[in-house]
Amino acid sequence: MADKTVRAQMPGTFYRRPDPESDAYFEEGDQVSAGDTVGLIEVMKSFHEVKAEDEGTIARFLVENEEAVDAGQDLVEMD
Repeated sequence: MADKTVRAQMPGTFYRRPDPESDAYFEEGDQVSAGDTVGLIEVMKSFHEVKAEDEGTIARFLVENEEAVDAGQDLVEMD
């Protein structure tokens, strides 16, 4: 079981990459630091960074790229 989670701060569409031609911010197994951007949430053509609050290792993504999310929904599990 993961020690930490990253949650959506607002409802919208979750993106794992900054644009369609770029690589994902992070993949499962990658190390992240507190404050690293792990994805984006789009709300009405406005993009908001989703940042890790703690350092750790990405255990798994709980939502798919371009999936609709709700405020407070868990997006990423970290160890």
